[in-house]
Amino acid sequence: MSAVRLIRSQTLTEHVDYAYAATASTPARVVWTAGACPLDDDGGTVAVGDYAGQAHQVMRNLRTALNDAGADLTDVVRTTVYVASARQEDLVAAWEVVRGHMGEHDAPSTLLGVAALGYDDQLVEVEAIAVTAE
Repeated sequence: MSAVRLIRSQTLTEHVDYAYAATASTPARVVWTAGACPLDDDGGTVAVGDYAGQAHQVMRNLRTALNDAGADLTDVVRTTVYVASARQEDLVAAWEVVRGHMGEHDAPSTLLGVAALGYDDQLVEVEAIAVTAE
């Protein structure tokens, strides 16, 4: 059983595809991830020019990092999604992939368009905070 409980507001609009807040039971163990990047096993950027393709790799890498720390996507209490674009349709393309990987666990998230990301040809990055029961 997850230590995370997602909170849906009864006052704010219900027309969003994420929870507005999350709580975690104690005692708990918190996992902070670095930003997951669209890198393959050799450190190369995958799906150059493809927001959705990079988002898929990012989410696979995020899940691996969480698993290595003893957590999974269902333990995530918050994500931040960075997309190197000022175009809303690019942000939405990445967001739809992230939401697809999160499934029913619609943890609170922030989606941001940024000027650039750290690796050559990188378009998407996702960082997460997860909580597991001790």
